[in-house]
Amino acid sequence: MTKYLIQRLITAVPTLLAISAVVFIILALAPGDPMAEFGSNPNIPAEVRQNIRRQLGLDDPVHVRYVKWLTALLQGNWGYSFASRMGVFELILQRLPTTLYVVGTAYVISVLIAVPVGVISAVKQYSVLDHVITTLTFIGFSLPTFFTGLLLIIIFSVKLRWLPFIYSTTLQGEGLGLVWEYIKQAIMPVTVLALFQAASLARFVRAAVLDVIRLDYVRVARAKGLGEAQVVLRHVLRNALIPVVTLVALNTPAVFTGAVITEQIFRVPGIGSLLIASIERSDTPVVMAITFIYAVLVVVFNLIADVLYGILDPRIRFD
Repeated sequence: MTKYLIQRLITAVPTLLAISAVVFIILALAPGDPMAEFGSNPNIPAEVRQNIRRQLGLDDPVHVRYVKWLTALLQGNWGYSFASRMGVFELILQRLPTTLYVVGTAYVISVLIAVPVGVISAVKQYSVLDHVITTLTFIGFSLPTFFTGLLLIIIFSVKLRWLPFIYSTTLQGEGLGLVWEYIKQAIMPVTVLALFQAASLARFVRAAVLDVIRLDYVRVARAKGLGEAQVVLRHVLRNALIPVVTLVALNTPAVFTGAVITEQIFRVPGIGSLLIASIERSDTPVVMAITFIYAVLVVVFNLIADVLYGILDPRIRFD
């Protein structure tokens, strides 16, 4: 196992370097100037703007800028945002709790819904319940999050006035009242993300269970007199979860990097909305940091998924 982990980590290094280089070059070649706001200010002389560009290294060749960025990153220096003049690490750290609260809660809820729903749909294949679940998951998967988000805003914010449609991190109050206000403003974005993710994951769980439930060893388990619940939980679910683990692991990095569309709709001040704002402002340090974090998380959770394979299926060996 240790040798396998070391090999995977060594392989991940050139992968991450290639991703960071490609993203950096794309950002460098993309239209837009991080100093545009200074250019529109007549009170800032041209020589001052040029001096700022020189200090930030924006006049250096792309490969020189990339090497400087990578060297600083390896030294623990994430750089400073061109737009907010804050440290990139501090800026991301400000947004991370909100993203983890909203997106993380939605992801946990979606998994808790999708796994039992997918299993029930597979066990009751072609029944009325299966048709209902399949129809609902198809609808949930087909509707984009921006549509369901706007629909919930119209119903629960505009018409019924039950829930706020703008997420705020500066709520006033104390005690349970303040806790309820934070819960209330997160209900709609969490619902939008949870329903979409649960619908797509439930379909995958159903397909995985159906592939396993027809195998010979499941028929043997039933022939031995085991109850259906024991057969499903002890023999079917464990093997069916192997491909599901991959999907869950690959989607987990999104918990840390935010849901871009949903955060924009509900004005959630998370990392997803920070990424969009930084791209619009050509704020390269922030975009590079968020992108690199996402790439690292994808590599790490792929590795975690591989390790879980060996736990779920003893036949898998890493030697």
